[in-house]
Amino acid sequence: MQLTRKVLRTAAGTTVAALVVGGCAPRTPGIETTPPPAGTTTPSTPLAPTRAVALESAYEQVIKKVLPSTVQITTGQALGSGIVYDTEGHILTNAHVVGNATEFRVTLATGGKSRRARLVSSYPEGDLAMIRVEDAHGMTPATFGRSSNLKVGQIVLAMGNPLGFSGSVTEGIVSALGRTVTGERHAGGGAATITNAVQTSAPINPGNSGGALVDLSGQVIGIPTLAAVDPEQGAAPGLGFAIPSDTATDVARQIIRYGRVVNTRRAALGVRVGTAVDANGDPIGVVVGSVAPGGGADKAGIRPGDVIVRVNGTGTPTATALSQIMATLRPGDSARVEILHPDGTRSTVSAVLSELPAGQ
Repeated sequence: MQLTRKVLRTAAGTTVAALVVGGCAPRTPGIETTPPPAGTTTPSTPLAPTRAVALESAYEQVIKKVLPSTVQITTGQALGSGIVYDTEGHILTNAHVVGNATEFRVTLATGGKSRRARLVSSYPEGDLAMIRVEDAHGMTPATFGRSSNLKVGQIVLAMGNPLGFSGSVTEGIVSALGRTVTGERHAGGGAATITNAVQTSAPINPGNSGGALVDLSGQVIGIPTLAAVDPEQGAAPGLGFAIPSDTATDVARQIIRYGRVVNTRRAALGVRVGTAVDANGDPIGVVVGSVAPGGGADKAGIRPGDVIVRVNGTGTPTATALSQIMATLRPGDSARVEILHPDGTRSTVSAVLSELPAGQ
């Protein structure tokens, strides 16, 4: 399945049967009805179940708490969403939202005049970026929760500016955890691979990116980033992905402290690769273009021209597939790499992984 941020539109062709209850029912011939004894009462159905009212109230409280912390970011060519991170004017968003831009206009979900903002730093590999407004007066920072504490089935709300509709809220659940997904290439960086992504049924549309995925306690537990599209079947409704809050806050703290990401916490093999194809044009692996001196691949004997076909037993037909596997590993791990050499022979080597530098 490929992932994209294109507009997802679906059409429902289901038939809905409605049961209409009137003030009285027609009398069936031959059947007599007996009125209830005098002095008795018939229990009435509540207009709204207590649990539904409580859930509705919880939604309202969460929206009241978090929506003022979401903003609309305009670059001049596109728009997206962001989350107020602190009282100093820092706003967390997606790298694909900022693209190549360095100056922005920011508008609060609660309205008011737009504010000037500048780029602090972008981390395209993880699809995260930080910008900062010049005037932080009246901005309300969001509260971030721990995505590591999430459970499948939890109700979540996605807040942002889908298709430019400012301050919109959609609802869903956490439908899966620990996904590794890769988005499309975008301005300002290549295709980002997101690890430990939070899968949600809450609709994520263009403009939602960079906004807030929140739980019913009003804590941000993810950054809505990707919506799924199957290249053969089209849009996959109710299948979206968010960067986990644990990752987002780690990147945010590094950018604020150092001005950039200094520790990606991701593994690297130490090679630059491209996708290799056979005579029919079908991908067969990733061809090594260059090897970093002293890196894991270099020490393992991998050389330019070699084709990596498997890592730890999993096929690597494309560069994206290799990136996704690397994203699940950690610096210092040892990986089994199966190689197809230029002379047609195959071998398997063990490579100790290093840390992926930011910007790679």
